[in-house]
Amino acid sequence: MRFGVNAERVPEYDTRFMRTGPIIAGALLLAVLAGCGEAPEKTDAELGLNAQQASGRRVYQSYCAACHKAYSSSGLKGPGLKRLFGKQFLPSGLPANDRFVRQSIVGGRGMMPPLGDALSEQQLSDLLAYLHTL
Repeated sequence: MRFGVNAERVPEYDTRFMRTGPIIAGALLLAVLAGCGEAPEKTDAELGLNAQQASGRRVYQSYCAACHKAYSSSGLKGPGLKRLFGKQFLPSGLPANDRFVRQSIVGGRGMMPPLGDALSEQQLSDLLAYLHTL
């Protein structure tokens, strides 16, 4: 008798599961305990952000994070922002500089809604400062 079941009365495929079941359960437990590979979010200080960049990070989290991943080349609904200013061109084909990034944020582009009415000039400047750190 194994796991409270008489193995002689259970078909062959069930007894194989009884041998591998604990292994599978252990692997699932390890995956849950490991946090599924998600790293904890770093603080502004750990990222080395100054006050303006930290303010821009909060703007990013409020308005941009739902569609764009900050530290990834892949995005959610929009492109990832990692090394946004380290590239020659934006995904739209425009040059990757403050002028065109600002223009895209204020006026929107494609599926991206315009944020010009939602952000103050200071918030926009702070957001651009943060995007430069990615």
